[in-house]
Amino acid sequence: MSQTGWIGLDIGTTGTKAVLFSQQGEVLAESERTYPLHHPYPGWAEQDPEQIEQAAREVLKGIVSHCSEEGRKVQGVGLSSAMHSLICVDRLGQPLSPSITWADGRSLEQAIRLKQAHEELYLKTGTPHHPMSPLAKLMWMRDNRYPAYQQANAFISIKEYILFKWFGVSVVDYAIASATGLFNIHKLNWEEEALELAGISIEQLSQAVPPTCVLQGLKDPVARDTGLPADTPFVIGASDGPLANLGIGAIDSGEVAVTIGTSGAIRQLTPAPHLDKKQEVFCYAFTDGWWVMGGATNNGGIVLRWLKDMFQGDNHLGETTAYEELLEAARHAPPGANGLLFLPFINGERAPYWDANARGTFVGLTGAHQKEEIIRAALEGVIFNLYSVAQSLQRLGVGQETILASGGFARSPLWLQLLADIFGVQVKVPKSYQSSAWGAAWMAAFALGEVDTLENIKQSVQIVQTFDPDMVNHQHYQTLYTIYRHAYPALKGVFDQLSAYQRQAGKNGNGLIP
Repeated sequence: MSQTGWIGLDIGTTGTKAVLFSQQGEVLAESERTYPLHHPYPGWAEQDPEQIEQAAREVLKGIVSHCSEEGRKVQGVGLSSAMHSLICVDRLGQPLSPSITWADGRSLEQAIRLKQAHEELYLKTGTPHHPMSPLAKLMWMRDNRYPAYQQANAFISIKEYILFKWFGVSVVDYAIASATGLFNIHKLNWEEEALELAGISIEQLSQAVPPTCVLQGLKDPVARDTGLPADTPFVIGASDGPLANLGIGAIDSGEVAVTIGTSGAIRQLTPAPHLDKKQEVFCYAFTDGWWVMGGATNNGGIVLRWLKDMFQGDNHLGETTAYEELLEAARHAPPGANGLLFLPFINGERAPYWDANARGTFVGLTGAHQKEEIIRAALEGVIFNLYSVAQSLQRLGVGQETILASGGFARSPLWLQLLADIFGVQVKVPKSYQSSAWGAAWMAAFALGEVDTLENIKQSVQIVQTFDPDMVNHQHYQTLYTIYRHAYPALKGVFDQLSAYQRQAGKNGNGLIP
């Protein structure tokens, strides 16, 4: 009898990967394709949906080829996808527009209007009013008579585009639907108030389905290209966030997932939605009984890259060595960087402020501060911002007792210890770094009756490192955080004026500032 495996297909912003897992969570094979992000104007961020769909075919083909060589059979495919993408399509599902990504900032004015006049809508949808949301993007299209918007038969995400092309169905999972700002997370259906603001009808949106929805009948061209049998079951899955929580076992009350790659996020699964008018966190539906709450930050590992480029420049060091030198320098600075704070908003910010005008800022800089303290303050600033989101979650009754860490920063003992010290809780590092793909594969196994519960995934999650908080450092950071949390409100007006100046400078050709 042939061995079997499950595929997690993870459609990301920078690339798509397919990962083949055993039922115990062991990675058997991986295949990945990257694609570019286009910036036709300052602040715009677009991709070619056909290029992404082709990448998805190619990575599946790579896994199927491996299975053929190893005598394995694919039992099913689970899907994960990045959130907030928007594509205008015609009645045949052909794209009329690029895929506009979460990073696109053209709808800043619309997002500000939403935040000022429609706070009750946030309480219905759980999506903070920000340019990332498809609702704000659709309002921009309506206000600017965007040709693709005016001609469109439907408005969909990149996952929906691929599923329609492969199966001919118009469906969307709860999590992707939730992240549009158009979906009522309490009733699990499209929200009329949001549709009216967007100027669209419910007929122009896909049918919302649970993450266990099974699709079969892969179209012949796709089956030929990938090598998968047409009757291979595909499970729609969810967005990458809740699936990452599932994939690392951050499921129970008090367990929080923290991911820092280029950007960062903190997420918790809860049995009920929790929101208030402050609009500091997102809350998206995942299943009929789970919601995912938390916040994403624009500024994670990209802050470290900025430091590398600033301090190392184009020298002889390889990239890995340059990062190691920066982290080693930070290790020699004391906790709190001798009173130097860094607001890490070099790309604006999402949670908890949802302010595209926010700017990176050092506070307390003196002539006595050295390179080591500047680097450490920047690393601490990234964690302080995630801690700010955690404080918002605690205010809503969602506490943190254990952190499970993933992403590129999980390779840095210093950054992980900072996380433990600032939060004051234990940090665990799972072995697998393919958490979203594993969560998608496990969801497929659950939907097809091969595993009994989603919670049983914990048995396959191997913890390879544990970091306990230094409570002396924690108390030190608590004092510093009291100062940190006042910095953004105090500087908000300055950020607004500076960002307006920078945008004007970009229009005048003196720079390209989003």
